[in-house]
Amino acid sequence: MVNETKSGAEILLGILNQMNQDANFPMSVLTDKEGLPIASAFSNGADPEKQSAVVAFLQKTAVQVSKQLGMDEIDEISFSYVDGQHLICRPFNIDSNRLILAIIVADREQSYRRITNRALAEIRNIWN
Repeated sequence: MVNETKSGAEILLGILNQMNQDANFPMSVLTDKEGLPIASAFSNGADPEKQSAVVAFLQKTAVQVSKQLGMDEIDEISFSYVDGQHLICRPFNIDSNRLILAIIVADREQSYRRITNRALAEIRNIWN
């Protein structure tokens, strides 16, 4: 009998793939605060390293703006495009690790919070 224990990377990839499939997201990526990709799932030919770098840049910029305005920690960064797509970045902490879950939502009317909350909970569970 073959032991089919999955690695952490495989489990993270599975979480992202399932989220993309359930919500019809064309892209999701999990990065660290520096923009290094930890896991990514794409339905098109997007470049995960490039997407991760953009996500990290957006996170750093948003943190600077929040500090300058004296606001609390960021829960979400959202960019809307004229074609109806949204780039959503959900920064979160696991222990002392700052991570970012980013997704592309193809339709501006599509809900995404519940499914990303579920993915974040699953990521936290396997991380510990």
